[in-house]
Amino acid sequence: MMDVLRALKQPKVAAMLALGFASGLPFLLTANTFGYWLREEGTSLKAIGFLSWVSLAYGMKFLWAPLIDRLDAPLLGRWLGRRRGWMVLSQVIVAAGLIGMGLTGPHAGLSTVAGFAVLVAFASATQDIVIDAWRIEIADDGDELGLLTSAVQIGYRVALLAADALILVLADKIGWPGSYLTYGVLMAIGVAGALMAVEPSRADAVMAANAAQKPLWTPRGLWDAIAGPFIEFFTAHGAFALLILVTITLYHLSDYVRGPISNPFYHDLGLTKSTVGWVRTIALTGTFSGIAVGGFCALRFGYFKTLIAGAVLQPIGIALFAGLALWGVTIPSFITVMILDNFAIGFSGVALVTYMSSLTSLGYTATQYAVMTSALAWTGKFLKGFSGAAVEALQSGRDLMHAYALFYLGAAAIGIPAVILCFFLVRPPAKPEAATPA
Repeated sequence: MMDVLRALKQPKVAAMLALGFASGLPFLLTANTFGYWLREEGTSLKAIGFLSWVSLAYGMKFLWAPLIDRLDAPLLGRWLGRRRGWMVLSQVIVAAGLIGMGLTGPHAGLSTVAGFAVLVAFASATQDIVIDAWRIEIADDGDELGLLTSAVQIGYRVALLAADALILVLADKIGWPGSYLTYGVLMAIGVAGALMAVEPSRADAVMAANAAQKPLWTPRGLWDAIAGPFIEFFTAHGAFALLILVTITLYHLSDYVRGPISNPFYHDLGLTKSTVGWVRTIALTGTFSGIAVGGFCALRFGYFKTLIAGAVLQPIGIALFAGLALWGVTIPSFITVMILDNFAIGFSGVALVTYMSSLTSLGYTATQYAVMTSALAWTGKFLKGFSGAAVEALQSGRDLMHAYALFYLGAAAIGIPAVILCFFLVRPPAKPEAATPA
């Protein structure tokens, strides 16, 4: 983090920090935080779990990522360039969707507020596609890629704090609708970051060459846009390609599955929104420590040992919440568990993001990274929709807290296959210097 702060005089690092914030801000506002709001309005756990499927948009972004690689954004593309044009367009739509959620809310009917949440999720996923591509393409070398990855992680985690903790304090003061309106306005930080950014010239040259040789409206160009990134990825990484995708898919699965239940769990423990908000603010120290230690371990011991360590730490952090359910919660125990859990997620996240970034090729950056992040998100975001139903099913014959405890232990156990698969990644696949023609 100190390296990032010292490098803020570099425009691309400052822009990356702002873009990371914009990327993280909408994520929980259609997921866990949205679930807290719904639970306060008396929505059932089952309905909250199913409504979390709104975030499946993040798992489907590989479907339209080829268009982001090959086409300029409507209206804004000519003025700002391909990457920045898509950034600003998606950010404006996210802001409009969050404001719509604030103006309607659950009182207008679940279908109405869910419709705005879907709009936010799809626009946010589009924003993530282009921000991830820009981060990889603008880096001059591996060291700078690591610096930009740390910057986006810090910005992203600060946004998660704002959307997961500070919003609870704000909602206690001005209510949920006003809070969502405020956060819609905060998307202006992302717009400022996009305007501060510059277009990645090397990537633009490769994309322009692809467009000239294989125009999108021709059969060859359409095939290259859709199939080219996949063919190049599997050609470059060989037999490891499938192993890579399966490992990425399972890596954060336990964290995804427990996601929709977290805020209802805190509510059912009897904790106030302000208490949860302030404890999450304190627990941010665990996040930044995890990012710092994860980055150090990746440099000192390599990606694969760090990935294994992160895969082990995540289930341990999740299992600790079962203790809160079984033995009761005190403020010191809640703070301790939250810090340890945040450390595990921060540690594993920075290693995984940097590793995935190293596997892409110019010309196909947006699509290839979107495929990997979709693999990461798809299974977890689908399965988490059943989390509320799982807790309610586990409650049969036992009290609610024992049901929560069993759920958290089960979510932790889901992380074991990822640990096993990480051991099979014994060597990094070779990364090509440039895209190979399809």
